[in-house]
Amino acid sequence: MLRERLIVAIILIPIGIGSVAAGGWYFTLFITVLLCGAAWEFGQIFQTGDHQPATILMVLGVGGLIIVRKLFGMEACAAVLAGFVMAAMVWHTIAYEKGRESAATDFAVTTGGLVYLGWLGGYFISLRELPGGLWWLLVMVLSIVIGDSLAFGVGRRWGKHKMMPRVSPNKSWEGWIAGVLGAALGGWLLAALWQLVYPEMNPIAGLVGGFVMGVLAPLGDFGESMLKRQFGVKDSGRIFRGHGGFLDRIDSWLWAAVIGYYLVTWLIFPIF
Repeated sequence: MLRERLIVAIILIPIGIGSVAAGGWYFTLFITVLLCGAAWEFGQIFQTGDHQPATILMVLGVGGLIIVRKLFGMEACAAVLAGFVMAAMVWHTIAYEKGRESAATDFAVTTGGLVYLGWLGGYFISLRELPGGLWWLLVMVLSIVIGDSLAFGVGRRWGKHKMMPRVSPNKSWEGWIAGVLGAALGGWLLAALWQLVYPEMNPIAGLVGGFVMGVLAPLGDFGESMLKRQFGVKDSGRIFRGHGGFLDRIDSWLWAAVIGYYLVTWLIFPIF
């Protein structure tokens, strides 16, 4: 299992960093594929619980929201989201008319997927297109990777106090604290490194960003675990051997994109 995880990581990390560095439509396409794959898996998870979300509509909506965010920005994206939510209501109203008794619940699931993956996922684009967005996105996401790795090692060796044993029994407070410290240190080191090529980058801002990521981003991981636990699903998919599916890969990254965007625009830019 560890060997498979390492092989997949060695393949995926350069692709991901390369797409972030390339920016533009290369990055948009990369994120669109990830999020559309996650939307498909989101629908499959709920289908195991006898729900029937409009998975195809959800995938199209998520893809459309990301492309519109790239082309026209956040305001236009809100209009597209509204359109897809109304389309979902029509879809499930027709399903109820045809005999689907829990169509209203299905509608809520479809809407949740559109908002969670389409609207929140669009912040990957918004963060990347900020001034210095390349460097800020790398700081936010890679600090999580560093923090997660340290949290896994410390939690596995010394973790005794469980954070949420029902949701994620392997995660401990000891691991979380190690992850916060690792993410903060990683953010500081990454920002110091990026400063060599992007002078506006501030290592103290990287420390703050990494710390906030370490504290809050794991909640995205817990949230996805909650979805899977309710329906008895171990992984959202099997496309990445040893790593699960698309949704498993981006659960905490989604939080990093949203929190990172507002952290940079509301705090880091005005102060640093």
